[in-house]
Amino acid sequence: MSGALFERLRKRAVEIHVEEHLRSRLERGESLRVKLGLDPTAPDLHVGHLVPLDVLREFQDDGHTVVLIVGDFTAMIGDPSGRSETRPILTREQVDAAARTYLEQIHVVLDRERLEVRRNSEWLGEMTGADVLRLLGKATLQQVLQREDFADRLKAGTPIGAHEILYPFNQAYDSVAIQADVEIGGTDQLFNLLFGREIQKAYGLHRPDRAAGRDLRQDDVDPRQADREVPASCLEPTRR
Repeated sequence: MSGALFERLRKRAVEIHVEEHLRSRLERGESLRVKLGLDPTAPDLHVGHLVPLDVLREFQDDGHTVVLIVGDFTAMIGDPSGRSETRPILTREQVDAAARTYLEQIHVVLDRERLEVRRNSEWLGEMTGADVLRLLGKATLQQVLQREDFADRLKAGTPIGAHEILYPFNQAYDSVAIQADVEIGGTDQLFNLLFGREIQKAYGLHRPDRAAGRDLRQDDVDPRQADREVPASCLEPTRR
């Protein structure tokens, strides 16, 4: 483990929060828990997922613990990031089917022997009503409505589902549950990543470092349609 990993990350990342903190931890040789969350909303991973997955592989090769969160609970809410309208609510059956293929394909890039896979239904599905209220009490509605997609929808008079407000809270709690040191995501996830830092602080945990990398989907297709428009470019070569 060395600072060489940090230099590679800095070249690839659009933003790193907080840069010097991450650099110092890597240079000290600390073993970090590095998180990526993926909601299984479509049956295949595609080329756009390769950017964060490749970064995770670099962390694996440097001796760190990579934690992949399969968002089987949050997928049923639907990530509002980059959305001009509410996502359709998926059934448990749809999410479970997509999650199975995600796990089959993820090992094309990541070493399964050095990968910790968790489903966020493990903790989110077990929350009581009181637990949810305590989580919501860790931030304000104003903080959530600051996100660009919500602000745009409010300005345009487009409805925002009450359940969508829960999404950033639930995604943030994933980081609390696994005690993430570093979180990786595309630039479209920057609000969720930074919101997660604040929720972890509210739970008395250290605020992890975040690296937002360029998402290939932003170059190739409209990110609002990316999960559904490139089935021929999936990671498992036998799937078409």
